[in-house]
Amino acid sequence: MIERLGEWAFITLVLIAILAGLVAGIVGRAAVGWVTLAMVILGIIVGFTTITCREAVPFLTAAIALLVANAGGIFLIIDEVLPPLGTIIDAIVNNIAAFVAPAAIILALKVIVGIAKTK
Repeated sequence: MIERLGEWAFITLVLIAILAGLVAGIVGRAAVGWVTLAMVILGIIVGFTTITCREAVPFLTAAIALLVANAGGIFLIIDEVLPPLGTIIDAIVNNIAAFVAPAAIILALKVIVGIAKTK
């Protein structure tokens, strides 16, 4: 049951990230600051409750890829051609990263503790 809840949480959070990204592109980033805070808090909750050790490597690999893609605001250059598309994409990726980063930190710590216990 908790795994099913986790699946729905991920889907819901991605949809929220997309909607908040659209709003950020239209109204400005300051209007969606609370959404980012909510994403961080929910990422912490998911990191503690949903992701299992079996899913650690794929999740951490995906988190690294996402956080690297998010670095530097590379999507903002699209605004030069199609404003505000770059801002919208950047805000969506930032929101997803705000959810994934705390979950990844917690999962990485769980893995480290697990490794330390086995040695």
